Amino acid sequence: MLAFSPLILLGLALVIEAALGYPGPVYAAIGHPVTWIGRLIAGLDGKLNRETWTFEQRRRAGIVALVLLIAVTLAIAVAIVFACGLLGPIGVIALALVASSLIAQRSLHEHVERVAAALETGGLAAGRTAVSMIVGRNPESLDVSGVSRAAIESLAENFSDGVTAPAFWLGLAGLPGAALYKAINTADSMIGHRTPRHEAFGWAAARLDDLVNLPASRLTALLIIVAAAFDDLKAASRAIAAVRRDAGHHRSPNAGWPEAAMAGALGLRLAGPRIYGAVKVEDRWMGDGRAEATAADIRAALRLYRRACGLLWGLAGIGALIVLSL
Repeated sequence: MLAFSPLILLGLALVIEAALGYPGPVYAAIGHPVTWIGRLIAGLDGKLNRETWTFEQRRRAGIVALVLLIAVTLAIAVAIVFACGLLGPIGVIALALVASSLIAQRSLHEHVERVAAALETGGLAAGRTAVSMIVGRNPESLDVSGVSRAAIESLAENFSDGVTAPAFWLGLAGLPGAALYKAINTADSMIGHRTPRHEAFGWAAARLDDLVNLPASRLTALLIIVAAAFDDLKAASRAIAAVRRDAGHHRSPNAGWPEAAMAGALGLRLAGPRIYGAVKVEDRWMGDGRAEATAADIRAALRLYRRACGLLWGLAGIGALIVLSL
């Protein structure tokens, strides 16, 4: 069915999510797909990740867990597509509503905007509380600049992970593609850490997440660069230079691309040395601008983000029009 084209579905899902987000009453009633996926991952972790096993045994168990997660997610996504196909024209809207839950344009904006508002109205203490909701680092170690940079870094990285990547896989492979991406990304966030418990078990999830995020991270950097060019060609030029110089030095093979682009566009330095819990991580700086960020810089980053999301909408719309014209 033409209306079930992934690109048309993507366009509808982006519009729905931007307009409605994921309504609180729905979350209270049934939860969210990510929470359902998280429960499955936690169950697999509890059953298959045994501390008495060797490193290699736990790594193989992690591969089995990832395969099971993918199989279950794919089966449910395909069943939803089939069920929506039985509903006729209304099934297209139903499928787009489901797909919209896998994209986080609106919620990401809201969470980051709260950090700016907290700094503006409540000062450093309020900013630390707000930023602790979206980053894993120790908020007590952050001054105003640190809180502001953390919010902007989270915006850049999650623009890729939470918006561009699920949109990319939705447009490429429909609901099953976006659902599988979300399952892999959630697995990485839960078990893909180099901790005694998860270094072996989460190895496969971390490696696969790196792979599936590769195209979206590059596309996100491009969206930020083009969005910056609408205001200031010099900002776009700085973003390009920062990506070329710094993106490959990030500890993540993907996060450096959107973070470097955002840093260059805003004339900031992002990433750099940070404290997670009580552990200091000596990361490279992204960008060569000032490190003294403020709430105003968060606002500027959000404007850039909105413009970049608009460009993503444009790409989806062009793709949908091409499909409709065939």
